[in-house]
Amino acid sequence: MNDETHDGGCDCGAVRYRLTTAPMFVHCCHCSWCQRETGSAFALNALIESDRVDLLNGQPVMVDTPSQSGQGQKIWRCPTCQVALWSTYAMAVGDKIRFVRVGTLDEPARVPPDIHIFTSSKQPWLDLPADIPIVADYYDRKEKWPAQSLERYQALRR
Repeated sequence: MNDETHDGGCDCGAVRYRLTTAPMFVHCCHCSWCQRETGSAFALNALIESDRVDLLNGQPVMVDTPSQSGQGQKIWRCPTCQVALWSTYAMAVGDKIRFVRVGTLDEPARVPPDIHIFTSSKQPWLDLPADIPIVADYYDRKEKWPAQSLERYQALRR
């Protein structure tokens, strides 16, 4: 494993995966939907091209769930322990991008958030660091993402 790869998996070890490159961008989402789906104050998702996520062991199962957009979300879970490993969204180039749950990485501290989104519904007791961008709702990707990540994203849209 090098500085850009990241291994991860579920609690029981039935599913293991590897991110073969660094993510394009990492969202810390504070929307009420993410709070409900995770049972926590936010969801921390690493956005990465699906073809850069290699399955090392096992096969996650897909669960269709509703989303605030109305277009739905596919959550990929371990079939044994049911831990959510990643999601895909119709709005985000469909199955071409995975929103990998950072907490399922072996070393989640290596993948900190690049931005805090939907903070208008953030839990009031949670203080956010001043050195990471904070937006009330969503944002313009062209303003926040690094050039290399924008290029990777545009390649998916072709």
